[in-house]
Amino acid sequence: MRGLFETLARADRVGAAVTRLGLIVVFLWIGGLKSARYEADGIVPFVANSPFMSFFYAHPDEYKAHKNPEGAPTPENRAWHESNNTYTFAYGLGSVIVFYGLLLCLHPWLPQAAALGSFLIFVMSFVTLSFLITTPECWVPDLGDADHGFPYLSGAGRLVLKDAIMMGAALVTMADSAKAYLRKLGPVDEPAAES
Repeated sequence: MRGLFETLARADRVGAAVTRLGLIVVFLWIGGLKSARYEADGIVPFVANSPFMSFFYAHPDEYKAHKNPEGAPTPENRAWHESNNTYTFAYGLGSVIVFYGLLLCLHPWLPQAAALGSFLIFVMSFVTLSFLITTPECWVPDLGDADHGFPYLSGAGRLVLKDAIMMGAALVTMADSAKAYLRKLGPVDEPAAES
């Protein structure tokens, strides 16, 4: 039994690599999707209700009347999103997310850059998790069912809560990249003791 657990204990490096690969795929894919209008439409409630981000939109308080369900765009709503800066903001956010993913890709050559990327993802996860507090759409609305409000997460809320995993994954990859960078630097020379 001990041998099995010794084998499992040696999987930490593989686990960090798989975790990094997962973060890269998620950040490149989701970041790239921010250029699609349906994705940009989908993040509007989070941005519009955030005290840290709502200033990016021209009309953050009017978003509820202009929601586009995924796959069912309304030309009038799309025009409103154009004037609201919805798509411009999404392009910028998507670029930042892709950049973070690309930083992680540099791990084999520039682990210090990958460590920075992981740290930025960790910080970004804090911002995303703040949406649980600021975005009403994160909770099941009161439409007559007894199960609404806290702790009943809506689809949007379940999506946001998953960033708790992203936060932990970013810490794992940050530590792994920092260790790789320190290995590249080599051992620290201790100063000679004075006699």
